[in-house]
Order: sequence, then structure tokens, then C-alpha cells
Amino acid sequence: MAFKPLHDRVLVRRVQSDEKTKGGLIIPDSAKEKPAEGEIIAVGEGARKDSGELIAPSVKAGDRVLFGKWSGTEVTIDGEELLIMKESDILGVIA
Repeated sequence: MAFKPLHDRVLVRRVQSDEKTKGGLIIPDSAKEKPAEGEIIAVGEGARKDSGELIAPSVKAGDRVLFGKWSGTEVTIDGEELLIMKESDILGVIA
């Protein structure tokens, strides 16, 4: 993929959610919520302080993260639905 986010932005691929509930019921596509979990594909170089000093991002490509329900901007790159969001929109990294 030939896309690199700028500044403190990250490129995220949503992780697909389960199609069944714990009780075994199948959830139709129309009733599913978009998952708030994803894998980071690419990371920008980081934000800058007022002094011009670079603040390195605290996430890296390959990290699994949780983000807010309405976070990011949906884009299609190479036919794949992805999200571009600021690093501050990420709620946490899943270990």
C-alpha cells in the first residue's frame, strides 16, 4: 500500500466482529454495529510541539486498538475500507 498518514494520524483497518451471539443466534448484516476495534496499518511521523520538537507516536503498525464509535474518516484505498484518525482518537491498545 502506497499511503502514509501525515503528522499524528493513523490508518486503521476495522476488525470484523462475530456473526453469532454467545447464545448461538446469527446476527444479520443490517443489524450489526461497526466494530470499534481495529489493526493499525500505517502511522504518521508524529505531532509537533509549539517549539517544533517532534512527539513520536505511541502506537505502531500491527497494534490492535480500540477507538470511539464515531472516530475517524472512512476512506477506500486499493478497494479496501479503512479509517484515518488522529492518534488521540484511539482509546487504548489491546495487549
